[in-house]
Amino acid sequence: MKKLLYLTTVVAIVFSSCSKDSDEHSPAMPEVDTTKHSDPSQLPQNPEFIIPNQVYKDNYASYSGWDKHSEWNLANTHDPTVFFYNGMYYMFGTDASYGNEHLKNTNGKHFQGKRSYDLVNWEWIPGIMNEYPQWAADSLNAIRSRMGLPQIEKADIAEGFWAPCARVVNGKVRLYYSVICDNYIGNGKAGDANYDNSWTERSFIGVMETTDPAGGPSAWTDLGYVTTSSSDKGVDYNRVSKTNWDGYFYYNAIDPTYIVCPDGKHYLIHGSWHSGFALLEINPVTGKPVNSKDLIGMGEPYADNATDLEARYGKRIATRGLSRWQAAEAPEIIYKDGYYYLFMAWDGLDVPYNTRVVRSQNIEGPYLTNRGANFTAGDEATKVFPIVTHPYKFKDGNGWVGISHCAVFQNDKTKEWFYMSQGRFPANVGGNQYSNALMMGHVRKLVWCPRSPEEPDDLWPIALPERYANVASGGYSTDVAKDDIAGEYELINLGYNYGKQDEPEANNLIINADGTLSGALKGTWTYDAAKRWLTLTSDDLPNSTGSVVVCVERELDWEKGVVTIVFAGSHWKLTYTLWGKRVK
Repeated sequence: MKKLLYLTTVVAIVFSSCSKDSDEHSPAMPEVDTTKHSDPSQLPQNPEFIIPNQVYKDNYASYSGWDKHSEWNLANTHDPTVFFYNGMYYMFGTDASYGNEHLKNTNGKHFQGKRSYDLVNWEWIPGIMNEYPQWAADSLNAIRSRMGLPQIEKADIAEGFWAPCARVVNGKVRLYYSVICDNYIGNGKAGDANYDNSWTERSFIGVMETTDPAGGPSAWTDLGYVTTSSSDKGVDYNRVSKTNWDGYFYYNAIDPTYIVCPDGKHYLIHGSWHSGFALLEINPVTGKPVNSKDLIGMGEPYADNATDLEARYGKRIATRGLSRWQAAEAPEIIYKDGYYYLFMAWDGLDVPYNTRVVRSQNIEGPYLTNRGANFTAGDEATKVFPIVTHPYKFKDGNGWVGISHCAVFQNDKTKEWFYMSQGRFPANVGGNQYSNALMMGHVRKLVWCPRSPEEPDDLWPIALPERYANVASGGYSTDVAKDDIAGEYELINLGYNYGKQDEPEANNLIINADGTLSGALKGTWTYDAAKRWLTLTSDDLPNSTGSVVVCVERELDWEKGVVTIVFAGSHWKLTYTLWGKRVK
């Protein structure tokens, strides 16, 4: 998560009052307004099922004040981490809100959270801390003292609270968090007026534990230091020029992700925008690095070369290239069916932010793309595919940008995989010049798609185009029969298009009942109902073998407010992902 100023967000969903001591967690929902359904046949089969976009608005600017925070639902979500604990899903995220309204909170100001029973309706819960931790200020000044630099008073630290990662470990919630110091290394001061030709200071990753994740700061035990930003340039912290981006730090200690491997070993992976992602083995009991030399006082967070630095601060397991400023961040690691899948955020977070994934059979790598390029070695010659999410626009909507920095997790009961991130509005939506600062949490189901039709067992994760609405709770079948497929669709070639906030846009695709395709793709189709795999065959698919398999699901059309058919898929020869939804 890079440094930007954020404004705030709100949603018009009303929850029943809930405090730490209350057992009443279920949201109080209004009745369904059936006039908003364009097709009566699409009305919920279960009268208790609520279409989410009838309950709260994505454009929550009018509900963004702190006095409305109980109505926010997924508004003001940024860099989320999600875990399931004692019957509920919990989410914590980076400090960010439209208008910085979250700073008006007095209990649990930083890393504020939300919780949910169904991944659709969320209620606000307090964050984990109220101020910059003392251990981080002490650690910062201990390092500065050994470097011969002036001390920085805690009150003078230009602080930031970023990118937590939580997992349930040993029956407790273990949460790793990032705090940053944005003062200049040389003079210890902050702000453009005090620029002294040095780089800005370091960030730290700390760890907390609790058995009451909704209890606010008093419920958490801060275990302190885990790691810090580290340099392969010794103490040479000065910049060549203000326009030179060859940064001082080799590892940027933010954006942690955590995994327990099948062999029982625990690992932390972190990194953002500098030289790549670091892998640290973690003591399962203490939550701290196994390598004690990484502890404050046991080893300096700098070395004269990368090899010596990696020996103490973690092996580099992935890098976008040789640049020190490489626009890849926010790793998220999961294990499935013999592979470690490493998701990451790509490019700037305001508009072009998108999500890529690589995988390895070993936690240390090498991590490969679906084309076989070695991302551990920085091989980007064939780029990194597949694209998991990307800015997009369906015809009836404003479109979404900045869709990345994800949490990936399983439904506790169904074991289905889900993807959650923020989504931003494009600029000037509804005449609001600050609408790009509106950040709504997006939960999407992940589907596992074949690398090609000829490789049905080689599966890669892609997020569905529409957000999860738990339509099964409305009585909708999760099965999709062949007779359900035909119709008019909006098709998006979800391809890399840096800086284009409202592209790629949807085109019309007709899937005809006679097995043919027309419109955006001309060709034929077949369908495997058992797997819910739709194979599209067309000469209009560039660089492919002529066919691509997409995974079909029944989901909510958020733009139209009806339940429909959606699909997502790709091919290892394609430089884009196919997203589609049936509109007629």
